[in-house]
Amino acid sequence: MSVVTALVRGAFLVNAVYADAGRAYGLTPQQGQLLCVLMPGPTGMGELGAKLGLAKSSLTGLVDRTSRLGFVRRESDPEDRRAVRVALTEDGSRVAEDFYAETCRRIDDLPSGLDAAERGQLAGLLGRVVEDNEVPVVFADPA
Repeated sequence: MSVVTALVRGAFLVNAVYADAGRAYGLTPQQGQLLCVLMPGPTGMGELGAKLGLAKSSLTGLVDRTSRLGFVRRESDPEDRRAVRVALTEDGSRVAEDFYAETCRRIDDLPSGLDAAERGQLAGLLGRVVEDNEVPVVFADPA
């Protein structure tokens, strides 16, 4: 299998796991991504749009839909009263942590046929591809 084929099919595989884990929590994949991005703390709309690769109107809709579920809220930025940040609610924090843990578990199972050395090689090589392409942190390393 070529690198292109392996990366594209691997992306589809991870996206399918992500979507399946999200369904277990009543989340779309985009809502799951939003919750994971917000786990470290409140984030401005501009930064969220850049991390998630969404236009302002798409991001606004995503935040609105996730807010209606009670998982995020908008708040004023203490450094710029004109700016808005998005933060997890208490329920959102719980769902984000559970969704994150479940997603990590499911994705960690994907390379179960690899031994420890092979898993290390895979992580190292994929990590280099991610870093070389400056992919924003939308899903942090599990603690």
